[in-house]
Amino acid sequence: MPQSEAITVRPAAPRDQDALARLWQALVDYHVQLDERLPRAANGAATRYAERLLRRTQRDGRACAYVAEVEGQVVGYVLGSVIDLHPDLFERREAGFIADLFVAPAHRRQGIARRLVETLNAWFAAQGVQMVEWSVAAANAEGLRFWEALGGQPIMVQMRMPLSAPDEKNAATTAHEETP
Repeated sequence: MPQSEAITVRPAAPRDQDALARLWQALVDYHVQLDERLPRAANGAATRYAERLLRRTQRDGRACAYVAEVEGQVVGYVLGSVIDLHPDLFERREAGFIADLFVAPAHRRQGIARRLVETLNAWFAAQGVQMVEWSVAAANAEGLRFWEALGGQPIMVQMRMPLSAPDEKNAATTAHEETP
């Protein structure tokens, strides 16, 4: 990366709303391109997402978002929150959860994603968090390599199975039963 392209990582602010919407839409589009089974964004969702992200991180001390700027342009972001799943069922163990991480393709492989994650991890540590979790699309080989290079280890595998519509299932069962 040329020296003129210094990376600045800072907390997301209301002035970043349009950039966050654009980056989130690019993230969703990227995931759909990787695997068409992943959900597409609804109309207007990018704007709603950016509004909610900013509202939540400003009001909720357990959520935080950072943006990365190169020459004054927001080119990436990360969103995380402190979670404690089912504290009434499991021993208390707060974890950090990275909900989103995205860097515009033209700015990848410059250390921006790593800087965003390191900054968020420092915030998590200041909250008393001792471990961080996230999900990665199974088809995102580049993303999997990135997270593994940071020390990520698979713990759970999320799986999906499509269910047939009731009429399709009955038709298939009936056809199978009628076959000699």
